[in-house]
Amino acid sequence: MTASTVTDRKGRAADLVGALPTGLYINGEWAPAADGATFDVENPATGEVIATVAKGGQADATAAIEAAAAHQKSWAATAPRERSEILRRAYELILDRQDDLALIMTTEMGKPLAEAKGEVAYAAEFFRWFSEEAVRIGGDHTTTGDGKNRILVTKEPVGPCILITPWNFPLAMGTRKIGPAIAAGCTMVFKPAELTPLTILALTEILTEAGLPRGVLNIVTTDDPGSVVETWMDSGLARKVSFTGSTQVGKLLLEQASRSVMRTSMELGGNAPFLVFGDADIDKAVDGAMVAKMRNMGEACTAANRIFVHRSVAGEFGTKLAEKMKALNVGDGAVDGTDVGPLVEQKAVDKVKSLVADAVDRGATVICGGGTPDGNGYFYQPTVLSGVDPNSDLMGTEIFGPVAPIIPFDDEDEVIALANDTPWGLVGYLFTQDIDRGLRVSSALEVGMVGLNTGLVSNPAAPFGGVKQSGLGREGGKIGIDEFLEIKYLAIPRT
Repeated sequence: MTASTVTDRKGRAADLVGALPTGLYINGEWAPAADGATFDVENPATGEVIATVAKGGQADATAAIEAAAAHQKSWAATAPRERSEILRRAYELILDRQDDLALIMTTEMGKPLAEAKGEVAYAAEFFRWFSEEAVRIGGDHTTTGDGKNRILVTKEPVGPCILITPWNFPLAMGTRKIGPAIAAGCTMVFKPAELTPLTILALTEILTEAGLPRGVLNIVTTDDPGSVVETWMDSGLARKVSFTGSTQVGKLLLEQASRSVMRTSMELGGNAPFLVFGDADIDKAVDGAMVAKMRNMGEACTAANRIFVHRSVAGEFGTKLAEKMKALNVGDGAVDGTDVGPLVEQKAVDKVKSLVADAVDRGATVICGGGTPDGNGYFYQPTVLSGVDPNSDLMGTEIFGPVAPIIPFDDEDEVIALANDTPWGLVGYLFTQDIDRGLRVSSALEVGMVGLNTGLVSNPAAPFGGVKQSGLGREGGKIGIDEFLEIKYLAIPRT
């Protein structure tokens, strides 16, 4: 990639970001915050400010939820086919603008451009999936056991929804929530992550162009999420909250939701175990670990945080994994050939450094990486640690960085106990060529999703979600739209 190409791409990114609206989107209008407040958005590859956007407050939050409530009845009455076609048009527009959306995402979040393009395609698929589900909302009709009544079951929109998304997959997390809400006939207030609001602002323009009526989607950007979200939670107007983020914040939202008995969907933290048994195809297991660990620089709730490898193959696995990790190119995600972009902010780098230092202090060996490269930006080297003490700090928290800790094990019961020794239960991975073991261990893992001989489980057609402190409810798949619907039962006497 030539210097002129890099310059051209950065110029294109600046033009795209500069053309985005930077206000709040309430009741179909773009406007500044009521008090005129703003906050800055950085490029994590350079630390430079790339945009300044509106900082919504309580007054803006109130206006947004009131707009959503005012339009709920008319939006719920919209024909399912009309809602479907809006989503389908938005799906096509996203794909038409895949390169531009990816470049915006890379600029504000850091992931390599090729990976950002993959996220755009993944995000678009949620709109296509739910465009098809919108016209398939069904019910039931049966007769009571005594034959005296007919039972008619219908499904109706739950009502105005609060949607809150994280920074690590800014487009896909947005479409995964907005898609089923639109399909079900729910209006929304939406708070994107303060570190990555620009991608959602671009998506809002696309939805408007696709024909989404005013007031259905209302966007409030802010770097003070507590004041905005609590205003929504206590408004008495919202009937559902869908949140993706930390377990700590999820628990707070659950407490707030209890005050009005609000419907909740919570996709919270993860601490995914990755199990490699002695009979596994080691090359495939290494490839799977690269996907499960290094997707999004390790900044994913599905990331393989704890890699348990049978002692008989731990050395081979560690050597091969380190070879692949060392071959990765670290740099600005907008530059061709970059495999690993920056972490999202300096705090993320500091956390990873602290976790690695603790593991080393407890006896772990750094096979590769283990430090930060010179220069600007929030980078950390792809790192493999062997001989990790199970009591290390990184075993009990989400690493959210490109660090792969390897822990040897000796038998199946032992590793299942280690894998389940966590309050989280989002996803687990295992590699074995024994189908009986694969099914047996998959059943024993206390998680909502299992990758059996694969390092990737996310798909719009699958129900995404976890157990224990990894959350409530499911997103995607056939049941994803049910999270935005209420069930109503009619008893009708038979005459």
